[in-house]
Amino acid sequence: MAVRHRLIRTDPRTVWSVLEDGTRYADWVVGTSESKPAHGHWPQLGSAIRYEVPVGPLKLHNETVVRRCVPGEVLELEANAGPLGTARIAIEVQPWGDWCLVKVDEHPLRGAGGFLHNVGVEALIQIRHRAMLARLAHLVETEAAETEERRPLGQIVPPEPDAGGARG
Repeated sequence: MAVRHRLIRTDPRTVWSVLEDGTRYADWVVGTSESKPAHGHWPQLGSAIRYEVPVGPLKLHNETVVRRCVPGEVLELEANAGPLGTARIAIEVQPWGDWCLVKVDEHPLRGAGGFLHNVGVEALIQIRHRAMLARLAHLVETEAAETEERRPLGQIVPPEPDAGGARG
């Protein structure tokens, strides 16, 4: 089971805003491009997005379905990789002081992926998750910095209740 985590220097709300936008999936998920809604309203239970996975000159068309969602906290997905089968991908978002801890847990569910799953595949998934979490962190930290720059000087922004961060 490939589990990876990363401390991201922004609040959980900012991270969740990217996760709940299915059109931005390809912005942070390594190996995907051109994500778009397939059915339902992402990330509601049963909703899905489609995306391309370029493999050399070929383009595979895959789909990911939301299997569980606790808004602002947990997003569990089932990614369909065609002939390789499906995988469960669980993303957990937790406040960590003023920042956010994001954990990703992935393992095969059905198909050839489960049969071929071994220590070598596990290592490749770890590398992919490291890159994926780095992309997510860069994306949300950059957006948070840009939002902060646009805020008028001297404006104080009160924390939202239960949004994480330091408690007073």
